[in-house]
Amino acid sequence: MPKLQGFEFWSCTLGGARHVVAPMVDQSELAWRLLSRRHGAQLCYTPMLHAQVFIRDANYRKENLYCDVCPEDRPLIVQFCANDPEVFVQAALLAQDYCDAIDLNLGCPQMIAKRGHYGAFLQEEWDLLQRMILLAHEKLSVPVTCKIRVFPEIDKTVRYAQMLEKAGCQLLTVHGRTKEQKGPLSGTASWEHIKAVRKAVAIPVFANGNIQCLRDVERCIQDTGVQGVMSAEGNLHNPALFEGRSPAVWELAEEYLDIVRQHPCPLSYVRAHLFKLWHHTLQVHQQLREELAKVKTLEGIAAVSQELKLRCQEDISRQKEGEKPSGGLPFFHWICQPYFRPGPRDGSRESGGARSKRALEEEEGSTDVLSKNKQKKKLRNPHKTFDPSLKPKYAKCDQCGNPKGNRCVFNLCRGCCKKRAFKETADCPGHGLLFKTKLEKSLAWKGAQPRLQEPQQARPGEPGGFPEVMGSALA
Repeated sequence: MPKLQGFEFWSCTLGGARHVVAPMVDQSELAWRLLSRRHGAQLCYTPMLHAQVFIRDANYRKENLYCDVCPEDRPLIVQFCANDPEVFVQAALLAQDYCDAIDLNLGCPQMIAKRGHYGAFLQEEWDLLQRMILLAHEKLSVPVTCKIRVFPEIDKTVRYAQMLEKAGCQLLTVHGRTKEQKGPLSGTASWEHIKAVRKAVAIPVFANGNIQCLRDVERCIQDTGVQGVMSAEGNLHNPALFEGRSPAVWELAEEYLDIVRQHPCPLSYVRAHLFKLWHHTLQVHQQLREELAKVKTLEGIAAVSQELKLRCQEDISRQKEGEKPSGGLPFFHWICQPYFRPGPRDGSRESGGARSKRALEEEEGSTDVLSKNKQKKKLRNPHKTFDPSLKPKYAKCDQCGNPKGNRCVFNLCRGCCKKRAFKETADCPGHGLLFKTKLEKSLAWKGAQPRLQEPQQARPGEPGGFPEVMGSALA
């Protein structure tokens, strides 16, 4: 059967999917995908998988895809991150029999993607991306798709999308934010960029960004003309988003836990999902936040969720007629609803531009408010302090600036010390490097060995020599 392409692929293989659950690391696992499908999702992506690890690690393949085969979990697109054409295609070949398409992640903006040189940090390397998509399009039996972020300039974003289409991309998901828009600096996604891309390409386009409820989905399709809408954060806080419902949190939490019992996944995934679902309630009943963070079993998590349900029912029984939700929420805290990420503080406008995430965290650290990551560290170690003035001061390496060894004879860090000691054949007892000592021992050992006598060459006719040649034989 020939491989379907473009709109034929979208309408036949994907069933004309309009409601899409995004690829989310450690969050779009099988159990969550099945829950989302039950509540209106028509297409799901796997979490982002590392192509190199997928090739070399059989357990990674088994845990993330092969064991997750489920007839209900289709259509399904497997997403990989990669920066090498051969590696990307090799991983895709191992996955293509378990999905309906292979997606290349060109949208991850996180620091780990920058260090690994993948995701949105490949968006300037058009020649490499062309080769990756072209090779995948030629070798795979399923279509190749891409998920991208936009450039600040609409025209460059359009040219980027057209380049991917020309290389062989059969469906494009456009996240309307730049790679710099993340965390507290997320801001609003640009549907204008998405609309321009949709008009410029002849393949299906999915929009991603600013989707918190079904009205947003409908408005996005109408404003941009895209074929479908992808949701990530909105889906995590309300898996019934695509149904247009906002049910009680415990309804979806209990359903999800039942699915996890049938299709187990790491406890960290389950805990993260419960933190998202119960987010607003945990702001009210904060003592149960610690319980949820500490519990070590699935049944323990279920027990905390049940306790949260009972607390909510008590809050409902005490509710007064005409009472409105507190904290500026559209619904009471026990109802599934969007979470609006707080933006940078107003002070950033005075500084003349956006500040880095690290600057914002340092600002938070200077007050009584700590980031979630620091709260977790504080929970594990109550004596931990985040005051920069109390941090220990380290002497720096003379060459690279890393902390130097306290007993290093060269006043260097271990890495720089090793290079210098090797080059100069010197010792550094502080770092346990003994190049000079080992060389001296080696020379002394060689000098102590007895010299081997060279064997004398035997004459012809003698034992070990060549046999005599008879004169008659030469006649």
